[in-house]
Amino acid sequence: MQQYPILWMLLSASLVTPMAQANEALHLDEVDVRGHYDNAIGIADAASEGTVNAALIKNRPTLRTGEILEFVPGMIATQHSGSGKANQFYLRGFNLDHGTDFATYVDDMPVNMRTHAHGQGYTDLNFLIPELVSHIHYKKGPYSAEEGDFSSAGAARLHLVNQLPQGIASLTIGSYDYQRMLLANSVPLADGHLLYALDMNHYDGPWQVAEGVRKYNGLLRYSEGDAHDSTTLTAMAYRNRWNSTDQIPRRAVQSGQISRFDAIDPSDGGDSSRYSLSFNKQHRDQQGSWQMSAYAVRSELDLYSNFTYFLNDPVNGDQFNQSEKRTMLGVNLSKSWLGELAGLPMENNLGIQTRYDKLSPVALYNTVNTQRISLIRSDKVEESSAGLFAENTVWWHEKLRTVVGVRYDRYQFDVKSSINGNSGNTSDGITSPKLSVIVGPWANTEFFYNIGKGFHSNDARGTTQTRLADGSAASPVTPLVSTRGSEVGVRTEWVPGLQSSLVVWQLDIDSELVFVGDAGETEPSRASRRTGIEWNNHYVVNDWLLLDMDLALSKARFTKEDPAEPGRYIPGSINKVASLGATVTNWGNWFGSMQLRYFGPRALVADNSVRSNATLLTYARLGYRYNPRTTLTLDVFNLFDRKASDIDYYYESQLAGEATPVNDKHFHPVEPRSARLALTYNF
Repeated sequence: MQQYPILWMLLSASLVTPMAQANEALHLDEVDVRGHYDNAIGIADAASEGTVNAALIKNRPTLRTGEILEFVPGMIATQHSGSGKANQFYLRGFNLDHGTDFATYVDDMPVNMRTHAHGQGYTDLNFLIPELVSHIHYKKGPYSAEEGDFSSAGAARLHLVNQLPQGIASLTIGSYDYQRMLLANSVPLADGHLLYALDMNHYDGPWQVAEGVRKYNGLLRYSEGDAHDSTTLTAMAYRNRWNSTDQIPRRAVQSGQISRFDAIDPSDGGDSSRYSLSFNKQHRDQQGSWQMSAYAVRSELDLYSNFTYFLNDPVNGDQFNQSEKRTMLGVNLSKSWLGELAGLPMENNLGIQTRYDKLSPVALYNTVNTQRISLIRSDKVEESSAGLFAENTVWWHEKLRTVVGVRYDRYQFDVKSSINGNSGNTSDGITSPKLSVIVGPWANTEFFYNIGKGFHSNDARGTTQTRLADGSAASPVTPLVSTRGSEVGVRTEWVPGLQSSLVVWQLDIDSELVFVGDAGETEPSRASRRTGIEWNNHYVVNDWLLLDMDLALSKARFTKEDPAEPGRYIPGSINKVASLGATVTNWGNWFGSMQLRYFGPRALVADNSVRSNATLLTYARLGYRYNPRTTLTLDVFNLFDRKASDIDYYYESQLAGEATPVNDKHFHPVEPRSARLALTYNF
């Protein structure tokens, strides 16, 4: 060990698992200087991994809560429905729908909902209060043994603060009757601190049918301990009701039947709630650390949508209600310890993650003006899983380390269906090996090679099906779909103040098959391959100016032809993303930011004969600090008032008065230029 004195000193001082988090703690002074990112040399196991700190989250405006994930480079968060519905996400050649291949966690609680009424992996972040996020740790690709279901494209772990340096009382008003009130503070209690927050929000939006959003978020969090031993207990509550203007057919706008901000079915909307209790305990010493977390979540959703209008039912229309009541329980345990391998410094990490979902029931109904007229299907589902992972890091040389990992996941599905022949139970397991090689640094530059296998689970209802909702025969689907990914990357800080990374990646998926909640059945698809390149740059010009530039190009194709759907383009898959930003802090009493986001054109059908247009949006913020306690902030969204689409689809629908169905583009427009003014007092 004498030949690695610096490495051993770092290992002995590391009290956090995994090693990346240990280095994170060791670079606190550097993080304070940057204030926005913790992506320095020696921290990550992949060039595409990183951490965004609260300072940057605080200094950039977001139109919707789910856009907080756009701090992950290359990520796009859009919306095709009302503000209470989960966002639509895009990353690495994926239309992720509402989160199928991107795993999201808030303090170790999984956000992705499996076997969901609307879509597999449904990721609704509306319960989050952004001001309470301390940092976001993101990873891309299936290279980390810690990450399991839904993480093939990547994962983000959002961590909440335990204490606030000052209380927050904030009032925001804005265009289209936007109103928000936030009250948050932390106070000493017993041997620790109690953090409390209340967030209330109303919004009508630019739509002809006012959204009428009524959203309430609350949080209570007790924490005690220090860097060696800490305990947190957190209760969160969320309730939201809204009307929604869903995507609309282009032909109805072009004919003058409706405006860009009008609805075909004005009764669409939803009602959602989420209540959770979570516990976290961790201990750290010079030999390693252990951590335990547990959570219980109760959520409900009723979603009313009509995407095809009068295609299926010319009399009553095609509105449907997706409904579910869910109880989710989970326990996670992990332990790390330091050691040696033939005199070489080493760290081992071992963990188990368990989860149980009970849906009673998850159902689909035909409705008229939100009134149920018939049942399509109703299922009671119990889905349980356990994932065991192990990871070993060895420092072979001061400039060479390897991370070898493996995880095994086992799933059990139990379905009781209203459709004869669709009840049953099944199980499946999958092994996912991982390998990362990190070389360097030389001249503040590191090189990475990562390879790994991942997976996503399919909807439990598809794993036991023998019939579709229309009565036709069907075959059960593969419960766990395998993915395989690799990337080569470099990260450098050779230029003082500039953090830059370049990554070339590839991902193969055995099947794009998904359960379509809108139809209550499984939609088969083909195997696919995605490749791409990402270039991310964060430049601290001086102590008050930060510049960002993130570029991502990707190619997504089916690997085989399908006579029923000619062409190999994957409909909706993202191709080009660019984000350019400037953030100003502490320029006298002034601060602000400007962010430009480019969402490239996409194939909407497999033969690429119909494509979406690109979307280019600009957000801006201007703030003034009257005194150390009082600030005034003006946010402007869609600064140049561009008339573009948040999202585009191409499918068949039928309007009232049309004799036959029509294949058409359906789009959800971006919101026009709007402004929000916030007065914040810290106490």
